[in-house]
Amino acid sequence: MLKPFAERTHEKMKEVLMNTDAPGPNVHYYMIRGGLHKRNITVWESGTVDGEYIKTYGHYHVGKIDETYWVIQGEGIVLLQTRKIDSEGKPIDDEIESFRAIHVKMGDSVFIPSGVGHLAVNVGKTWFVTADDSPVNFAEVDPVSLPGHADYVPVKKMHGFAYYVVEENGKPKLAKNPLYKKVPDAVIEHL
Repeated sequence: MLKPFAERTHEKMKEVLMNTDAPGPNVHYYMIRGGLHKRNITVWESGTVDGEYIKTYGHYHVGKIDETYWVIQGEGIVLLQTRKIDSEGKPIDDEIESFRAIHVKMGDSVFIPSGVGHLAVNVGKTWFVTADDSPVNFAEVDPVSLPGHADYVPVKKMHGFAYYVVEENGKPKLAKNPLYKKVPDAVIEHL
């Protein structure tokens, strides 16, 4: 039987950090995958890596999969981005059609429609904990850390999302990722 528990290490997160050389915690976040009958739980460390708040890796769903995040503890920012589509119907990784940064706290929920890239960031001083209903196939080679419903390659290629969430004067601020060619202006929204 496969273990449902996994962690995302600093070494792996370097692929999507604003400053790849900056030191960080050994583990950025922990995941407990629920499979078909239980919700998944994710727990983020608090703090920053050279001013960038601790976040998840980020991904786009493969196929028609909607997802909802429920905030159980702490406060964070959920980033949602949609890529532009070329004339052949393929996504353009470095051109973003829409982008949202949503500040969330305990009791809030965020619906993530199919096709929308997403990640979450811990901007508080405590653990940030969410539950989600994303499907996990435990028959996969490594379903805990890289479930097959998720495409991480475009995020790795672009070294993160269109914006990084950084700390400025003790508050979160968006910093544009210079690898993206076209990105809409964005602000942090509050629910």
